[in-house]
Amino acid sequence: MWMEPNEVTIEKVQYLDENGKIRAAAPDIRDDELITLYKWMVQARVFDQRALKLQRQGRIGTYAPMIGQEAAQIGSACALGKQDWIYPSYREGAACFVHGFPMKNFFLYTMGHLKGTDAEGAHVFPVQIIIGAQCLHAVGGAWAGKYHKENSVSVTYIGDGGTSEGDFHEAMNFASVYKLPLIFFVQNNHWAISVPRSKQTASKTIAQKAVAYGMASIQVDGNDVLAVYTTMKQALERARQGKPVLIEAVTYRQGPHTTADDPMKYRDPQELEQWLAKDPLKRMKAFMIEKRIWNEALDKAEFELAEQKVKEAFELAVNAPKSTTEEIFDVVYEQRTNQLTEQKNSIAREGVL
Repeated sequence: MWMEPNEVTIEKVQYLDENGKIRAAAPDIRDDELITLYKWMVQARVFDQRALKLQRQGRIGTYAPMIGQEAAQIGSACALGKQDWIYPSYREGAACFVHGFPMKNFFLYTMGHLKGTDAEGAHVFPVQIIIGAQCLHAVGGAWAGKYHKENSVSVTYIGDGGTSEGDFHEAMNFASVYKLPLIFFVQNNHWAISVPRSKQTASKTIAQKAVAYGMASIQVDGNDVLAVYTTMKQALERARQGKPVLIEAVTYRQGPHTTADDPMKYRDPQELEQWLAKDPLKRMKAFMIEKRIWNEALDKAEFELAEQKVKEAFELAVNAPKSTTEEIFDVVYEQRTNQLTEQKNSIAREGVL
């Protein structure tokens, strides 16, 4: 018997509909946890809007906006334990902040400052620019964690376009064969720069790609923070038992791929309008107000507080001493090689290599 692609059935996990109404039985999440999830989404939205403006003013470098993807990032990161690790690409600032990465250092990163890669003790790897490479790094990290019996889980974030890269498939295969504590968290935002999802892959879903590697997978509404948080908790339990999993969070990139492109040139405005109605903050806010644990006054105050935090982080970054050429040699390896030591000494003596 032939196995046809359409025979693979993937159901999507969703608790909140587009209006913030509970579709099924509400997940077991305390009210204070709900408020925390929403506050982090507010912080992410405010940071994103401010970073975009700063780039347009020429005060930071190229930036990859995350607007529209707050629920996917916040819901997944809030579920992690401190011992777990994040391997991000360039769009996961919100997830990194939740896991302890300093906002100030993210600004430094966008300024080309060496300190911008310093997680200051948080279990967050440096931002990976090469598409898909972070998946391989996560495999290495997960394997090390398993070897040292650390009970940690490695989580690698990647977009739908990244799942067309060889690195992604190599990492999936390795993780499954060696039963690593690893979660592949795919943010399917429907666009790989200017290439739509339909031209990236013929798979009906991203989630079903895991099946070929003997790995469990699930599809979740990536704009529903309750669904993401609950699913991520379940995924962590599986991963800690040496069962790697893939989560496809179906979301949408409301802004450009980065500040270097213009989505108006390749995207139908009506598509954006349809997804704006599914905005993750709007539906979570409506749910919390209906539940009587939030109101407009609290909302206004939270946005103002988030603005202040972003302002303070940027001020710290912009006033930080500039990196020196010599410092480059201190962040390549944990223990500097003889060759790098020689190069660093040459810089100190002569000012050139």
